[in-house]
Amino acid sequence: MDAVAVRPDVAGALAQGQPVVALESTLIAHGLPAPANLEVARRVEEIVSANGALPATVAVIDGRPTVGLDARELSRIAHAYDVAKLGIRDLPACVAAGRTGATTVASTAHLAARAGISVFATGGLGGVHREARETWDESADLAALATTRIVVVCAGVKSILDVGATLQRLESLSVPVIGYGTTEFPGFYLSRSGHVVSWSVDTPEQLAAIRSAQDELGLADRATVLAAPLPTDEQLDPALHDRVLREALSQIERHGITGAGVTPFLLDYFHSATGGRSLEVNIRIIERNAALAARVAVALAR
Repeated sequence: MDAVAVRPDVAGALAQGQPVVALESTLIAHGLPAPANLEVARRVEEIVSANGALPATVAVIDGRPTVGLDARELSRIAHAYDVAKLGIRDLPACVAAGRTGATTVASTAHLAARAGISVFATGGLGGVHREARETWDESADLAALATTRIVVVCAGVKSILDVGATLQRLESLSVPVIGYGTTEFPGFYLSRSGHVVSWSVDTPEQLAAIRSAQDELGLADRATVLAAPLPTDEQLDPALHDRVLREALSQIERHGITGAGVTPFLLDYFHSATGGRSLEVNIRIIERNAALAARVAVALAR
């Protein structure tokens, strides 16, 4: 039995060199409230299809890593109360226990790459936390990107993180960070983070050329981060964002929240404190990134 189950139509598309886009499942299980989570998951898959690629949502189902959830499995990830949150280190234990779990950026990228998928769409990356000098708290996403052959389309890193330190770590790990239509790294809920990127592209074909050059140079054993900002008229109001972020940071420190608990707390706090506006922005991010990832997958397949 293969270690990773690949849905038959996904396996067929990959065998024929057709474009496929991987999608994470943590957003469905832990990032969005019901019933919006399942509605968004289905809509994002439809967006990928409408832009010429085949969607493949990734999760572990009853101990089986699965690339390309069917409708029943997608609904289960959205509604079950006991869905574990799985980084790469959690995969073996979840598989051995026969549990069901939703995959993070790192574990989704890992399983998707094992299946032969070249492009992955997500909302925001994990990265270096603001107190990392004392806590050594750094997302496993960064190490995974340094060793995983995949293009990750994102809108930057979560607002609570140290963006500058995260970009520095990506540079140290030799992970290319490419702005899409921008020379400034996006700020997830915000269009701009205040940090520049060294390289940018304006079309999926230009990104495909960069991946081709990575292959030729023997550097394709790592990810390429394609950072795509929201248009400024779709971002969260910057003043509201900054106020809520200060409040969230204070609450996180007060309650001693660290590690895997930080992101769910952040998303919940933003959702509550912005009256749902951050959720609307988060949904726009993943929808836009899914469309762009599909176009990148089509360009790579050519």
